[in-house]
Amino acid sequence: MARRRPPEPPPADEAELVHRARTLAGRTVAWVAETFDDEQRALERAGRKGRTGALLEAALGADASTRAEPDFSGLGIELKTIPVDASAKPLETTWVCTAPVDGSLETSWDVSWARRKLRRVLWIPIVGARGAEPDAKVVGGPVLWSPSPDEEATLRRDYEELAELIATGRWDLLSGKLGDALHLRPKAASSRDLTPALNEDGEWIEVNPRGFYLRRSFTAAILQRAFG
Repeated sequence: MARRRPPEPPPADEAELVHRARTLAGRTVAWVAETFDDEQRALERAGRKGRTGALLEAALGADASTRAEPDFSGLGIELKTIPVDASAKPLETTWVCTAPVDGSLETSWDVSWARRKLRRVLWIPIVGARGAEPDAKVVGGPVLWSPSPDEEATLRRDYEELAELIATGRWDLLSGKLGDALHLRPKAASSRDLTPALNEDGEWIEVNPRGFYLRRSFTAAILQRAFG
């Protein structure tokens, strides 16, 4: 077994980050795990995010840990792994951030946590058929992305429509069908998980926790432009 390396220090700039990501392209997730993982770090990451994403954090030098900052805090860059098939089509929606339902959610896109998460993103495709063993999947080429004006306008419209419904307690109108790029989905282990929320009458009720996700059609367009 190869000797495991410690996590990389934070990259000095975008060019160094992209270079590191390119050196991982073509490697299997198993290779990344063998090279950068250990049991203690795996235990420390448990419950924070998926294993593959955490492995890439260690390999690329992400430094935010559990802090409310983009993964590469000094660069303002968020790392997003994205499962794709052999033709680079996303296999699932992409988690962005939680959507607080207790009245604390910012209703303006400009100051939202979702915008901070999506302002600058390093996409790392994880290539493998649906249902394939996670460790057999392959790390794809990186894509460093910021929203175009049109993309940001779509994200803004989606976010502010959804945030306004949450802020006004219109749970009867909230649906996973809303939003062209960004949409809301339950974010819980089961439908029995509930959290306090305000309804339209200002009364406390219990609802499923929610999270913001990017639709596959939106991320597919990003990858299509990058890879052709």
